[in-house]
Amino acid sequence: MEQKIWNIWETRGQGKNSRRDFIRKLAVVTGSTAAALTLMPVLENNQLTAAEKKQKMSKLLSEMIVYPATTGEMKGYLSKPKKAGKFPAVIIIHENRGLVQHIREVTDRMASEGFLSLAPDALSPVGGTPEDVSNVRELFAQLNPEETTKNFVAAVKYLKTHPNSNGKVGCTGFCWGGAMTNQVAVNCPNLDAAVPYYGSQPKAEDIPKIKAPILAHYAENDERINSGIGAFEDDLKKNGKEYQIYTYPGTGHGFNNDSNPERYNDEQAKIAWKRTVDFFKEKLK
Repeated sequence: MEQKIWNIWETRGQGKNSRRDFIRKLAVVTGSTAAALTLMPVLENNQLTAAEKKQKMSKLLSEMIVYPATTGEMKGYLSKPKKAGKFPAVIIIHENRGLVQHIREVTDRMASEGFLSLAPDALSPVGGTPEDVSNVRELFAQLNPEETTKNFVAAVKYLKTHPNSNGKVGCTGFCWGGAMTNQVAVNCPNLDAAVPYYGSQPKAEDIPKIKAPILAHYAENDERINSGIGAFEDDLKKNGKEYQIYTYPGTGHGFNNDSNPERYNDEQAKIAWKRTVDFFKEKLK
Protein backbone atom coordinates (compact mmCIF):
# COMPACT_ATOMS: atom_id res chain seq x y z
CA MET A 1 0.00 0.00 0.00
CA GLU A 2 2.80 2.42 0.91
CA GLN A 3 4.30 2.34 -2.60
CA LYS A 4 0.88 2.87 -4.20
CA ILE A 5 0.36 5.97 -2.05
CA TRP A 6 3.68 7.47 -3.09
CA ASN A 7 3.02 6.66 -6.76
CA ILE A 8 -0.27 8.58 -6.61
CA TRP A 9 1.48 11.46 -4.81
CA GLU A 10 4.20 11.66 -7.46
CA THR A 11 1.65 11.90 -10.29
CA ARG A 12 -0.02 14.80 -8.48
CA GLY A 13 3.35 16.49 -8.08
CA GLN A 14 3.83 16.19 -11.82
CA GLY A 15 0.51 17.97 -12.43
CA LYS A 16 -1.34 14.87 -13.61
CA ASN A 17 -4.03 14.99 -10.89
CA SER A 18 -6.13 17.73 -9.37
CA ARG A 19 -6.43 17.78 -5.60
CA ARG A 20 -9.94 16.31 -5.87
CA ASP A 21 -8.77 13.48 -8.14
CA PHE A 22 -5.79 12.84 -5.89
CA ILE A 23 -7.95 12.49 -2.76
CA ARG A 24 -10.38 10.23 -4.65
CA LYS A 25 -7.58 7.91 -5.77
CA LEU A 26 -5.96 7.99 -2.34
CA ALA A 27 -9.28 7.07 -0.74
CA VAL A 28 -9.48 3.98 -2.94
CA VAL A 29 -6.07 2.82 -1.69
CA THR A 30 -6.57 3.73 1.99
CA GLY A 31 -10.18 2.59 2.21
CA SER A 32 -11.94 5.89 2.93
CA THR A 33 -11.89 9.61 2.26
CA ALA A 34 -11.29 10.20 5.97
CA ALA A 35 -8.12 8.10 5.88
CA ALA A 36 -6.97 9.91 2.75
CA LEU A 37 -7.45 13.32 4.37
CA THR A 38 -5.51 12.14 7.42
CA LEU A 39 -2.52 11.31 5.22
CA MET A 40 -2.54 14.61 3.34
CA PRO A 41 -0.60 16.65 5.96
CA VAL A 42 2.08 13.94 6.13
CA LEU A 43 2.56 13.87 2.37
CA GLU A 44 2.51 17.64 2.04
CA ASN A 45 4.98 18.04 4.90
CA ASN A 46 7.45 15.75 3.14
CA GLN A 47 7.15 17.84 -0.02
CA LEU A 48 7.47 21.17 1.77
CA THR A 49 10.60 20.10 3.63
CA ALA A 50 12.45 18.81 0.56
CA ALA A 51 14.14 22.17 -0.05
CA GLU A 52 14.99 22.48 3.63
CA LYS A 53 16.56 19.01 3.60
CA LYS A 54 18.69 19.97 0.59
CA GLN A 55 19.84 23.16 2.31
CA LYS A 56 20.79 21.30 5.48
CA MET A 57 22.61 18.61 3.49
CA SER A 58 24.85 21.28 1.96
CA LYS A 59 26.22 21.92 5.45
CA LEU A 60 27.07 18.26 6.10
CA LEU A 61 29.76 15.79 5.14
CA SER A 62 28.31 12.30 4.73
CA GLU A 63 29.95 9.06 3.62
CA MET A 64 29.95 5.29 3.98
CA ILE A 65 32.71 4.10 6.31
CA VAL A 66 33.88 0.89 7.95
CA TYR A 67 34.91 0.43 11.57
CA PRO A 68 36.47 -2.53 13.39
CA ALA A 69 34.09 -4.77 15.35
CA THR A 70 33.72 -8.27 16.78
CA THR A 71 32.76 -9.93 13.49
CA GLY A 72 35.23 -7.96 11.38
CA GLU A 73 34.67 -4.69 9.57
CA MET A 74 31.26 -3.12 10.04
CA LYS A 75 29.80 -0.84 7.39
CA GLY A 76 28.13 2.37 8.46
CA TYR A 77 26.79 5.70 7.25
CA LEU A 78 28.64 8.61 8.88
CA SER A 79 27.36 12.17 8.79
CA LYS A 80 28.78 15.26 10.47
CA PRO A 81 28.72 19.05 10.26
CA LYS A 82 30.98 20.40 7.52
CA LYS A 83 32.48 23.02 9.81
CA ALA A 84 35.67 22.12 11.67
CA GLY A 85 35.57 21.05 15.29
CA LYS A 86 34.78 18.27 17.71
CA PHE A 87 31.18 17.22 18.18
CA PRO A 88 29.18 15.04 20.55
CA ALA A 89 28.55 11.71 18.84
CA VAL A 90 25.35 9.71 18.34
CA ILE A 91 24.81 6.17 17.06
CA ILE A 92 21.60 5.66 15.06
CA ILE A 93 20.33 2.06 15.03
CA HIS A 94 17.98 1.10 12.22
CA GLU A 95 14.72 -0.84 12.28
CA ASN A 96 14.41 -4.44 11.09
CA ARG A 97 14.65 -3.28 7.48
CA GLY A 98 18.35 -2.54 7.69
CA LEU A 99 20.31 0.57 6.76
CA VAL A 100 17.73 2.03 4.37
CA GLN A 101 17.45 5.55 2.99
CA HIS A 102 15.11 6.64 5.78
CA ILE A 103 17.76 5.86 8.41
CA ARG A 104 20.40 7.72 6.42
CA GLU A 105 18.09 10.72 6.45
CA VAL A 106 17.60 10.41 10.22
CA THR A 107 21.40 10.28 10.57
CA ASP A 108 21.72 13.45 8.50
CA ARG A 109 19.04 15.11 10.61
CA MET A 110 20.99 14.31 13.75
CA ALA A 111 24.18 15.64 12.17
CA SER A 112 22.38 18.86 11.21
CA GLU A 113 21.67 19.32 14.93
CA GLY A 114 25.41 19.47 15.57
CA PHE A 115 26.33 15.81 16.18
CA LEU A 116 28.82 13.39 14.70
CA SER A 117 26.33 10.71 13.66
CA LEU A 118 26.88 7.09 12.70
CA ALA A 119 24.32 4.55 11.50
CA PRO A 120 25.97 1.11 11.52
CA ASP A 121 24.66 -1.58 9.19
CA ALA A 122 23.82 -4.52 11.46
CA LEU A 123 23.71 -6.78 8.40
CA SER A 124 27.38 -6.20 7.57
CA PRO A 125 28.36 -9.75 8.69
CA VAL A 126 25.94 -11.21 6.11
CA GLY A 127 26.84 -8.90 3.25
CA GLY A 128 25.10 -5.68 4.29
CA THR A 129 21.62 -4.32 3.68
CA PRO A 130 20.54 -5.24 0.13
CA GLU A 131 18.86 -2.81 -2.27
CA ASP A 132 15.77 -5.01 -2.25
CA VAL A 133 14.72 -5.39 1.39
CA SER A 134 11.60 -7.45 0.74
CA ASN A 135 13.27 -10.58 2.19
CA VAL A 136 15.60 -8.82 4.60
CA ARG A 137 14.21 -10.60 7.67
CA GLU A 138 15.86 -13.77 6.45
CA LEU A 139 19.20 -11.97 6.80
CA PHE A 140 18.37 -10.75 10.30
CA ALA A 141 17.65 -14.36 11.27
CA GLN A 142 21.26 -15.22 10.40
CA LEU A 143 22.71 -12.73 12.89
CA ASN A 144 24.09 -13.85 16.24
CA PRO A 145 22.39 -11.63 18.87
CA GLU A 146 25.39 -11.44 21.21
CA GLU A 147 27.82 -10.66 18.39
CA THR A 148 25.42 -8.09 16.97
CA THR A 149 25.28 -6.28 20.30
CA LYS A 150 29.08 -6.31 20.50
CA ASN A 151 29.30 -4.84 17.00
CA PHE A 152 27.23 -1.86 18.17
CA VAL A 153 29.26 -1.54 21.36
CA ALA A 154 32.31 -1.37 19.08
CA ALA A 155 30.68 1.63 17.40
CA VAL A 156 30.75 3.42 20.76
CA LYS A 157 34.48 2.80 21.00
CA TYR A 158 34.97 3.97 17.41
CA LEU A 159 33.16 7.25 18.05
CA LYS A 160 34.81 7.83 21.43
CA THR A 161 38.17 8.08 19.68
CA HIS A 162 37.08 9.61 16.37
CA PRO A 163 39.07 12.79 15.58
CA ASN A 164 35.85 14.78 15.22
CA SER A 165 34.34 13.52 18.48
CA ASN A 166 34.36 15.29 21.84
CA GLY A 167 34.54 11.85 23.47
CA LYS A 168 30.87 11.67 24.52
CA VAL A 169 28.64 9.12 22.76
CA GLY A 170 24.90 8.56 22.82
CA CYS A 171 22.78 5.93 21.13
CA THR A 172 19.26 5.94 19.71
CA GLY A 173 17.31 3.42 17.67
CA PHE A 174 13.88 2.54 16.38
CA CYS A 175 11.84 -0.67 16.78
CA TRP A 176 14.50 -3.42 16.43
CA GLY A 177 16.99 -0.61 16.89
CA GLY A 178 15.20 0.57 20.03
CA ALA A 179 15.63 -2.86 21.58
CA MET A 180 19.28 -2.87 20.47
CA THR A 181 19.79 0.59 22.00
CA ASN A 182 18.69 -0.90 25.32
CA GLN A 183 21.18 -3.74 24.85
CA VAL A 184 24.00 -1.29 24.11
CA ALA A 185 23.11 0.53 27.34
CA VAL A 186 23.29 -2.78 29.23
CA ASN A 187 26.57 -3.91 27.66
CA CYS A 188 28.50 -0.65 27.34
CA PRO A 189 29.27 1.01 30.71
CA ASN A 190 30.85 4.04 29.04
CA LEU A 191 27.82 4.91 26.91
CA ASP A 192 26.79 8.44 27.87
CA ALA A 193 23.08 8.49 26.92
CA ALA A 194 20.48 6.13 25.44
CA VAL A 195 17.22 6.97 23.65
CA PRO A 196 15.24 3.88 22.59
CA TYR A 197 12.15 4.40 20.45
CA TYR A 198 9.43 1.75 20.99
CA GLY A 199 12.00 -0.95 21.71
CA SER A 200 11.58 -4.07 23.82
CA GLN A 201 13.03 -3.68 27.30
CA PRO A 202 16.09 -5.39 28.83
CA LYS A 203 15.74 -8.28 31.25
CA ALA A 204 15.29 -7.31 34.90
CA GLU A 205 18.63 -8.84 35.87
CA ASP A 206 20.40 -6.62 33.31
CA ILE A 207 19.06 -3.28 34.56
CA PRO A 208 21.79 -2.86 37.23
CA LYS A 209 24.40 -2.89 34.44
CA ILE A 210 23.01 0.27 32.84
CA LYS A 211 25.10 3.37 33.50
CA ALA A 212 23.74 5.76 30.86
CA PRO A 213 20.71 7.98 31.49
CA ILE A 214 17.68 6.70 29.56
CA LEU A 215 15.05 8.59 27.58
CA ALA A 216 12.48 6.06 26.32
CA HIS A 217 9.78 6.84 23.75
CA TYR A 218 6.70 4.64 23.32
CA ALA A 219 3.59 4.69 21.13
CA GLU A 220 0.20 4.72 22.79
CA ASN A 221 -1.10 1.85 20.67
CA ASP A 222 1.68 -0.73 20.82
CA GLU A 223 0.43 -3.52 23.07
CA ARG A 224 3.30 -5.99 22.73
CA ILE A 225 6.06 -3.47 23.45
CA ASN A 226 4.11 -1.52 26.04
CA SER A 227 3.42 -4.62 28.14
CA GLY A 228 6.98 -4.34 29.45
CA ILE A 229 7.00 -0.64 30.38
CA GLY A 230 5.71 -1.01 33.94
CA ALA A 231 8.29 -3.59 35.00
CA PHE A 232 11.04 -1.66 33.19
CA GLU A 233 10.24 1.54 35.07
CA ASP A 234 9.98 -0.31 38.39
CA ASP A 235 13.41 -1.87 37.85
CA LEU A 236 14.96 1.45 36.81
CA LYS A 237 13.58 3.07 39.97
CA LYS A 238 14.66 0.20 42.18
CA ASN A 239 18.20 0.39 40.86
CA GLY A 240 18.44 4.17 41.11
CA LYS A 241 18.82 4.77 37.38
CA GLU A 242 18.30 8.12 35.70
CA TYR A 243 15.45 7.84 33.24
CA GLN A 244 12.54 9.53 31.50
CA ILE A 245 9.67 7.67 29.83
CA TYR A 246 7.16 9.22 27.43
CA THR A 247 4.14 7.66 25.75
CA TYR A 248 2.77 9.57 22.76
CA PRO A 249 -1.03 9.86 22.38
CA GLY A 250 -2.67 8.75 19.17
CA THR A 251 0.42 6.95 17.89
CA GLY A 252 1.23 3.41 16.84
CA HIS A 253 4.48 1.49 16.59
CA GLY A 254 6.88 3.23 14.18
CA PHE A 255 5.35 6.70 14.53
CA ASN A 256 8.71 8.38 13.86
CA ASN A 257 9.12 6.80 10.41
CA ASP A 258 8.15 9.51 7.93
CA SER A 259 8.77 7.16 5.00
CA ASN A 260 5.72 5.16 6.10
CA PRO A 261 2.60 7.38 5.87
CA GLU A 262 0.44 4.72 7.50
CA ARG A 263 2.45 4.88 10.73
CA TYR A 264 4.00 8.33 10.79
CA ASN A 265 2.55 10.88 13.22
CA ASP A 266 4.02 14.25 12.32
CA GLU A 267 3.04 16.13 15.46
CA GLN A 268 4.17 13.52 17.97
CA ALA A 269 7.31 12.61 16.01
CA LYS A 270 8.45 16.23 16.17
CA ILE A 271 7.85 16.36 19.92
CA ALA A 272 9.82 13.14 20.46
CA TRP A 273 12.64 14.32 18.18
CA LYS A 274 13.01 17.64 20.03
CA ARG A 275 13.16 15.79 23.34
CA THR A 276 15.78 13.45 21.88
CA VAL A 277 17.98 16.25 20.57
CA ASP A 278 17.67 18.27 23.77
CA PHE A 279 18.53 15.19 25.84
CA PHE A 280 21.64 14.46 23.80
CA LYS A 281 22.75 18.09 23.91
CA GLU A 282 22.46 18.03 27.68
CA LYS A 283 24.10 14.64 28.31
CA LEU A 284 26.82 14.74 25.65
CA LYS A 285 28.19 18.26 26.13
